[in-house]
Amino acid sequence: MDGHNHREHASPQILQSSPQHARAPRGTTRCRNPFDPPRRRQSRLPLPLAGPPPSTSPSPSPSVGCGEDPTGRRRFLPSADPMEASSSSAGPAPQPPPSIPPSSDQGVWADASQLVAAACADLQDGDLVHGENFSLFAAMSALEIMDPKMDSGMERSGYYSIEEAIEDGIAPVPLSLDKTLDIQRTLDVIDHLFSCEATWHKGHTLAQTVFTCIYLMKIERIASHAVLNSFCRILRATCNALISVVSTARTHEEEDLFTMSFGLALKDEGDEKCLSVLNSVEETISRQLRACKSQALSKKKTLEGLESLQDNPALEEDYCRALLCRLRFRKHFHHIVTCMRRPHGRGLDLARKHITSCLTELSLMLKSQEFLKSRSDITLQQGDARCTTASGCRPIGFDVSLNSRLLSPAPPRAVEILSWSDAIRYFEKLLHDLDIICALSLDPVLENVLQFIAQFQKSVPDLVPRAFLQTLLIQDGKLYGRDLICDVISRALSLPDIVGDKEFQTNEFVVQLGQVSCQDYSYLNLHFMLVINLLKILCTNTAWQRRKLGKSLQDWSTISIQLELALKREFGETRNVLAHENICMRVSKQLLVWSQEQTYWIASRFLILGFELDLYSPSEYCMVYWYMHVAFIKLIEKMQLRILASNGNARRKGKKKKDHSKDSVRDAAFPASCLLLQCYVLLSEGLSMLLAALRNESKSFQLPSIFNSEQERFMQHFDLLQKARIPEGITYYSFKEAAAQAHMADVMKYNFFKEIQKIIPSLKGSFAGDPGKLAEIRQIEQVAEHNRIALNIINHVGAGDPSLRVSFEFTHHPHFAVAVVKRS
Repeated sequence: MDGHNHREHASPQILQSSPQHARAPRGTTRCRNPFDPPRRRQSRLPLPLAGPPPSTSPSPSPSVGCGEDPTGRRRFLPSADPMEASSSSAGPAPQPPPSIPPSSDQGVWADASQLVAAACADLQDGDLVHGENFSLFAAMSALEIMDPKMDSGMERSGYYSIEEAIEDGIAPVPLSLDKTLDIQRTLDVIDHLFSCEATWHKGHTLAQTVFTCIYLMKIERIASHAVLNSFCRILRATCNALISVVSTARTHEEEDLFTMSFGLALKDEGDEKCLSVLNSVEETISRQLRACKSQALSKKKTLEGLESLQDNPALEEDYCRALLCRLRFRKHFHHIVTCMRRPHGRGLDLARKHITSCLTELSLMLKSQEFLKSRSDITLQQGDARCTTASGCRPIGFDVSLNSRLLSPAPPRAVEILSWSDAIRYFEKLLHDLDIICALSLDPVLENVLQFIAQFQKSVPDLVPRAFLQTLLIQDGKLYGRDLICDVISRALSLPDIVGDKEFQTNEFVVQLGQVSCQDYSYLNLHFMLVINLLKILCTNTAWQRRKLGKSLQDWSTISIQLELALKREFGETRNVLAHENICMRVSKQLLVWSQEQTYWIASRFLILGFELDLYSPSEYCMVYWYMHVAFIKLIEKMQLRILASNGNARRKGKKKKDHSKDSVRDAAFPASCLLLQCYVLLSEGLSMLLAALRNESKSFQLPSIFNSEQERFMQHFDLLQKARIPEGITYYSFKEAAAQAHMADVMKYNFFKEIQKIIPSLKGSFAGDPGKLAEIRQIEQVAEHNRIALNIINHVGAGDPSLRVSFEFTHHPHFAVAVVKRS
């Protein structure tokens, strides 16, 4: 009997009245609300006041829409909740009435079957039956039944329990009495689990992906099947380890379903020996493969002392290869997870070796696809876009509906398992991302760490590699689990001579920067570290990263203001760092400049991520590039001040005042990072002025004011920056004034794009050994060259020419657009 028929033959209903409502009448008459529309006819049936039944009731509870009978079948009952009662179907009740639970201090149970049947007969579309305790909150919190999207029991095409599926023969052990067919089906199960694991990594639930496999949920049944038993055990152990990594990193907040196990057994006795069991099976199959290569099976059907995988000697070698590459991939991937979880990055080198082995096994798995397809029944093969196995056949031993009732924290969702080819591509990208993490030098220089994370995020890594990156960076509140935050900050301030100095470590400002309360910024019981929090934020996905960076800006801005005020209070108005100052005064001043630099770096990244998320429309590019230009200007200013403060004092020590001017000239030669930032300053300024000039002279790229004004759009994009006063004194009116003064003649006069081309050769020489930076410089060079050509064309034709059509595309750089000029 299907789920619908269960609803039609509903059993008598039981309502519970709670003693806390004793003062209310037992029944009420539904009167029409005078504010209801006339067309909504209300039922005039007396309804007892229903309270929630206790969860430990032995009988089916009327407060939920479904239950189970003693045989395990799903039963759908009209609920005692009037909201759910309206969705129930009226009909005969041939089943014997359940026993009414005895009364208790918590409530009294009563038979409400006749009442519910009368209500169902009287109700029409749009009618509602409810008690006196009904509220809008109750309606919003109710579970809707009879809707396949919300009711996990609505469509029951599968089995109600694992035992029932096993009894029906859906997961036989062995998979077939024919040994050749058994090994084929085993490979299909392994491949489908491979696809399910990739789907789980992409954000679906474990219960609806990996644990749809009956063999995995009942591993004890396959103890006699060595290959499948060893594979399922190590897969379960790997899933458990990954959940631990993601939960520790807390990067699962954006994919919160990843860590939910839904009560499934992820651990069992003997799981710690899963590797040894797999190694034993691998060694057995390896011996058979070596025997095949030596043509030991050329005249015999079986080997002495070895049992062949299947009955056809001509196919033994290919089946051995197909099994071995899958088992070895699973073994090496488990080793990767284990090694990368070791503290202080001690297992990274070994993890890289296993990553190389995994990539090798993936290529062998792809090679085995042709053989497996040739041996499978063509009538059972699915399309390449849908098949989740290498052979193309549907695997046995899986049922997607078995765990649907475990998904109480979330409504059931349709899960489309990745195809086997897509799963291969996913794991290839995953392994490459993990290899990049393992190649990290563990250099405790904060600037390098931030640049590494920003560069790593350009590849759009998935949840698992981001979780591994965060657990590597932050361990026990330390960088890499070994470097104290105060040491990291001192290196960022270029103060290696005072690393470990007790006076520096106990300095009020160092402690204040390292730990900031998210609630009141007090100096007592500070729980969070700005630097650690920044690293964690940068490891989240792009959307969460931008959101959290915007909120953290106020923390950084506040601490900078507090540092500045404390500096004025303690040392006066002097801001220059002098050589004769005591260590606390010198560190405090440099710390202020450094914290302001970090604030503007966060602000610039916040603005840049808006392009990756497609938050800006072409009519808003002008204001965005203008704000980026202002932020970059402040960032390069603070960067130069920090470099001068770090390097200038040592050079000036012991010199006469008359030599200071010469030192200033020498100090003007800033590192290549400043020159690279200067390119971004020129790019953003050139684009903002070009867009503003087009707005003024050709009336293009102007924001339509149908729903909101340009000022409102300005605040929507930069509200978090404005609240943090970054930069200070910058408002919408500052942008409006600057944009109104832009003209094409000024853009041609300053020619920012040409200035960039003058800096590029020097940058290429400075970053000759860094392929990533060279690629970034090449992108900047292309944007500058194309925009310079477009600017010359616009100036030659005239920005006001009605036939001129200018658009902006991100063909060479993800954040800086290129002007495309056409004539209609």
